[in-house]
Amino acid sequence: MNRKIKHVTVLGSGVMGSGIACHLAGNGIQVLMLDMPPKDSENADKKTRNSVAQGHLDNALKSNPSPIYDKSFASRITVGNFEDDLEKIKNSDWVIEVIVERLDIKQSMFEKVDKLRKEGTLVTSNTSGIPIHLMSEGRSEDFQKHFCGTHFFNPPRYLKLFEVIPGPKTDKSVIDFFMSYGEKFLGKTTVLCKDTPGFIGNRVGVYSMAKIMELTEEIGLTIEEADSLTGDLLNRPKTGTFKLGDLVGLDTAFNVTKGLQANLKDDEMVQALKDSKTLNFLIENKFLGDKAKKGFYYKEKDAGGNVNRFVLNYQTLGYEPTKQPKLPIVTTAKEAGSLKNRLPILLKDQSKAGELIRKHFASLFAYVSQRVPEITDVFYSIDDAMKTGYAWKYGPFENWDFVGVQKGIDLVESEGYKVADWVKEMLASGNESFYKLENGKQLFYNQNTKSYEPIPGQDVFIILNNIRKEKTVWSNSESALIDLGDGILNFEFRSKMNSLGGGVLEGLNKSIDIAEKDYRGLVVGNQADNFSVGANLAMVMMMAVEQDWYELNMAIAMFQQTSMKLRYSSIPVIAAPFGMTLGGGCEFSMHADKIVAAAETYIGLVEVGVGLIPGGGGTKEFALRALKGTLPDDVKTNHLRNYFMNIATAKVATSAWEAKQMGILTDKDIIVVNKDRQIAEAKRQAIVLDELGYTPPVPEKVKVLGNEAMGMFYVGTDQMVAGGYASEHDRKIANKIGYVMTGGNLSEQTEVSEQYLLDLEREAFLSLCGERKTLERIGGMLKTGKPVRN
Repeated sequence: MNRKIKHVTVLGSGVMGSGIACHLAGNGIQVLMLDMPPKDSENADKKTRNSVAQGHLDNALKSNPSPIYDKSFASRITVGNFEDDLEKIKNSDWVIEVIVERLDIKQSMFEKVDKLRKEGTLVTSNTSGIPIHLMSEGRSEDFQKHFCGTHFFNPPRYLKLFEVIPGPKTDKSVIDFFMSYGEKFLGKTTVLCKDTPGFIGNRVGVYSMAKIMELTEEIGLTIEEADSLTGDLLNRPKTGTFKLGDLVGLDTAFNVTKGLQANLKDDEMVQALKDSKTLNFLIENKFLGDKAKKGFYYKEKDAGGNVNRFVLNYQTLGYEPTKQPKLPIVTTAKEAGSLKNRLPILLKDQSKAGELIRKHFASLFAYVSQRVPEITDVFYSIDDAMKTGYAWKYGPFENWDFVGVQKGIDLVESEGYKVADWVKEMLASGNESFYKLENGKQLFYNQNTKSYEPIPGQDVFIILNNIRKEKTVWSNSESALIDLGDGILNFEFRSKMNSLGGGVLEGLNKSIDIAEKDYRGLVVGNQADNFSVGANLAMVMMMAVEQDWYELNMAIAMFQQTSMKLRYSSIPVIAAPFGMTLGGGCEFSMHADKIVAAAETYIGLVEVGVGLIPGGGGTKEFALRALKGTLPDDVKTNHLRNYFMNIATAKVATSAWEAKQMGILTDKDIIVVNKDRQIAEAKRQAIVLDELGYTPPVPEKVKVLGNEAMGMFYVGTDQMVAGGYASEHDRKIANKIGYVMTGGNLSEQTEVSEQYLLDLEREAFLSLCGERKTLERIGGMLKTGKPVRN
């Protein structure tokens, strides 16, 4: 059956319901979102009776980060109420239940849905803990065939985990559909779960969190010390464990833990979790974390407006001012580089910090080994769930491979835990890792077949980690060129935070030369945490402080020439931005023949934040895009003003769709919802352009507006300063932007070349590098990572 999802009804409009509705609408689906009508509203008008759902939607759309890719997409959501509008589910292809976590209420709702839905309509529950098989009891045969669990993680837009849980009578085609649909159309990592309490993500994640909290008190570390050890040090969310508890809600964490203990009588490790006096204290006092503005941590402003932060002392149950933990092992481990290098150092440490790490990983390794095959038949699903539901960079079994399987077993047993037999059998048969790479594919050990097998689904992705070793054509210390096959190369940044310095520029120019000589096309993409944070500021700062203007001028010229080489090369160039794509990363992307952007792309020209203007062709490019065509002059001026403001305010798009509204992406560009598909899609687009008989674009002339438009910008910046919205240095920078975008000191509209604008751009950039306030901004950014206002 070729099933299509055009219309979805979401039953429940709370945090999860409205989040799911927004994510579906963001991906082009018409959504009906229903909730209870207000009490005593029987005779009220429709707007009043829909006010619960409308209020929740309004609150969601005001939240930051936004639950939807572009606020305009909210027009795809219609609200209603259960009493007046439930019959409208007959128009839906999929009905998702997201109401209160009580079995009797869910069963009552499904009884109504069963009577109103059309045959074949998919019905799912977003429950995080109630058994799927209990919810469909007593329903029609067609309902049960088309019913299962589809568990989104909060927030639905940003967390990629999508757990699919079959019921006892769910048709296999329904499960196959959701496994594919979640990955392809919702941008998720779909994980098939068994109908067990907590499924996979919460079963492992909640156990891990509760155990770390228990160990922290047992060992005698402070809450802040534990967070410093269990956050980004382990390539997990920088919140650490306790701040994460505050974020998700301490009542939620408490209730899920208690729920697991109530429903998992045979799970010895869950049953062994100790009752927490500290957590009980917080729950009793309704200190439930961020939503209550107080939990393990809280903050408040003093009379002078300063923000003071406090943390709970679990020994006294009183709050104390926060202070930076001083754990020497944290510094030592970070200096070792990757997590693979850090873990042995952390595990050997004989301080309390090392003790927490050892006990945590011993319990974690034991726990996940024992959950196979109880919660999943394949252990990699546990890794997928923790990486995409809890934002761990590496899953438990990947961590175990870093440590070594035998060393992991020794660790588990030294702390008094048991490793599942299948792990020992794997090792005894000569298989010394859970994963391995072979012929460009990642294999996993299947304990059922006792052999290594490819992880399913890899054929639709290109995973650079899997091919980098064998397919690297050329590399230097900051970049590499990888053969993707079929005549397409991929240029990959490898510098710190993918910043753009001399090594990257050298590599990109070399890559274009190689591609033009022997290949069909080039993709500029990588699979790091972010595409690029922009130019190497430290290099700019050093040359500016030393007043090495010749070298700095040459460096900026090289940056501009590289952007232009991307545009006018003889082979198609596809940029594949995602995550933070700032400054030079944005400039390079805009000069490619086509952009294949991930939906979650935060892109913009942010140089104003460090006292500069875009100097790698970005200011020129915005002027060119604003002034293209034959629009009337007044419209041109307004259009130019919009582009000017994007640079002058350092505006960053919060999604690829917003980037399209800003003019950074154009109609020819493509947005992919699942970032894992991005490199493969970029490769496909390069092949398509080549097969269509690619010819490079012809250099363009730009009709700039001259002094009249420049005067408009100058008046605007004067008003911003007078109103207190901008500093004198902000005005100076903004005026430089306006000067370049209008073509400099020209008395009338004039056609100029791109190089003319590039020269103006470079001159303005260099002049700002000589300003003390600019150097203060650059220095502040390098030191704190935050913009300096001066």
